[in-house]
Amino acid sequence: MAMTNTQALILIAVITIATQLTRALPFILFPESKKTPGYILYLGKVLPYAAMGLLVVYCLKNVSLLKSPFGIPEAIAVLCVVVLHLWKNNTLLSIGGGTAVYMLLVQLVFK
Repeated sequence: MAMTNTQALILIAVITIATQLTRALPFILFPESKKTPGYILYLGKVLPYAAMGLLVVYCLKNVSLLKSPFGIPEAIAVLCVVVLHLWKNNTLLSIGGGTAVYMLLVQLVFK
């Protein structure tokens, strides 16, 4: 079902307002002149680890240890991410390197 021009403009306006609001809201709720609440500081410390754990679980949820290739490419890629991160301590390099290794393994080695 296609949208009319009016509906499309309204949709764009709502998306624009929502985007601007979500970008400005932290500065409105927590101005520099006020001390940041303790629970926000706590969430800033623990949520990145929770998000990474969630991503690991999401990435490995469909891995079958009973069917070929038995999760070997995933295990190698995870090991690559860990080694790269311990070696260089660079998140972007770790994730990018692990992704590249995984893609090479599933495209060329474990067909």
